Amino acid sequence: MRVIAGRERGRRLLCPAGLRVRPTADRVKEALFNILQGRIPGARVLDLFAGTGALGIEALSRGASYAVFVDNHPASLAAIRANLNQCRFSAEAQVIRSDAVAFLGRSVHPAGPYDLIFADPPYRRGFAGILLEKITPSVLAVDGILTLEHARDEGVPERAGAMVRVRCERYGDTALSFYRLERNLA
Repeated sequence: MRVIAGRERGRRLLCPAGLRVRPTADRVKEALFNILQGRIPGARVLDLFAGTGALGIEALSRGASYAVFVDNHPASLAAIRANLNQCRFSAEAQVIRSDAVAFLGRSVHPAGPYDLIFADPPYRRGFAGILLEKITPSVLAVDGILTLEHARDEGVPERAGAMVRVRCERYGDTALSFYRLERNLA
């Protein structure tokens, strides 16, 4: 696993041992960032279920201004911190130990609202609808995008709460769904 482009291109990232973390495949990550490339410079990023921090770190490498990483597992939090230090992004990031759903339910979000939100929850556990219901204008910026990584055959909602899916791309067994706040589609 490595940083694909930008300031830290080619930098290898640490991953906790075991099956708990499922890093985004490089080809999926590359496709994701090709889709979002115009939105990254200067963006405020939220990386939920951050695992290794690879998505938020990729965004920082490509010019995002700040990233908040949320995970609740000690090994993941240690890996994220180590990867941020290795890439020299610690000053542009905050790592928060929290359940992603609980974090979204907070009244205050550091560096929010976010321009980009990456959510890569465990597959087939019903997190998609729950997460989408928690996204409000205090979490996602007016023109912001939430990207949800999920199993290709996993049913994710077209609409949930204030969110509506605007795009879905499939890469092997993985799919990326892109959501926006519904009132901002006009």
